[in-house]
Amino acid sequence: MANTKEQVLRFLENSAGKHISGEKLAQSLGVSRNAIWKAVRSLRAEGFDIQAVTNRGYCLVKDADSLSAHRICSHLPESHPFHLVVRSVVGSTNTEGRRWAAQGAKEGTVIVAEEQTNGRGRVGKSFFSPPRTGLYLSIVLRPSIRADQAQFLTTMAAVACARAIESVTDQHAGIKWVNDIYCNDSKVAGILTEGSVDMESGLLEYAVLGVGINVREPEKGFPQEISERAGSLEGQLGFDVPRNLLAAAFLKEFWALYTELPNRNYYEEYRRRCFVLGSHVIVKRGNRRLRAKAVDLTKDFELVIELPDKTRAALPFGEISAPAPPNR
Repeated sequence: MANTKEQVLRFLENSAGKHISGEKLAQSLGVSRNAIWKAVRSLRAEGFDIQAVTNRGYCLVKDADSLSAHRICSHLPESHPFHLVVRSVVGSTNTEGRRWAAQGAKEGTVIVAEEQTNGRGRVGKSFFSPPRTGLYLSIVLRPSIRADQAQFLTTMAAVACARAIESVTDQHAGIKWVNDIYCNDSKVAGILTEGSVDMESGLLEYAVLGVGINVREPEKGFPQEISERAGSLEGQLGFDVPRNLLAAAFLKEFWALYTELPNRNYYEEYRRRCFVLGSHVIVKRGNRRLRAKAVDLTKDFELVIELPDKTRAALPFGEISAPAPPNR
């Protein structure tokens, strides 16, 4: 059942720019006028431009593509398994997700934020997450898999993210092993999977799957250290991308794959989208840099590399530098 805030937003959206009184909203929803005022205040904090006029009421005067649970859910089947919580700003959606998971949050809990002040990527990197320019979300999961199979979550999320981008924008999306999503020559999304392990069984107690998608260009551009490769969907495409629809598309695609675990029926698609195969790469291992050629992908999504002496090795995880994908 939708909460008061979501119901107020629905009423205002259905009013098509007309004012609706707080009293009428309260009567329609069976709550107090103070509850309506609190809901409006919360919606404003999330970026909704709601006008209040004495003796006339409230009016949603501008749709700034603000993220909301109601709008995301409107693009999902009624029987969807998600409990969505939208925040205007968090330190990190993954940090919030891990805290909630440790406190017993149900599988399918989704934290969505307009901004992250401490967004995180893999291998200790930060993820630039300025307000109202991206889609930043994390899902609490409780899969029955071993800790060493957590890479399956990352790789299926990469496929789901690529599919979602294509379904919403009609723009091809490629994958740079293991977790980066590219459109043309720009990185537009990244994935971070974290979790907690039962030390006796070796199984995951929970996992938190985080996704960050650069939807539009930041007002001041991307930081210099990532500006050569980072890009946004709207910057690549030249038209607006609806973030609520994109969020729903990702959740649908991911859940369809997740419910098939431990099957890896998305392997061939991941391999096809993985544009580093056949390319020369630089493998980063601590302070070391190894030149190699990416030649294959194992069924466990390990990257098979060939070193200059023609010996081969399978990387279960790691970071690589690779040429940008060819334009499509």
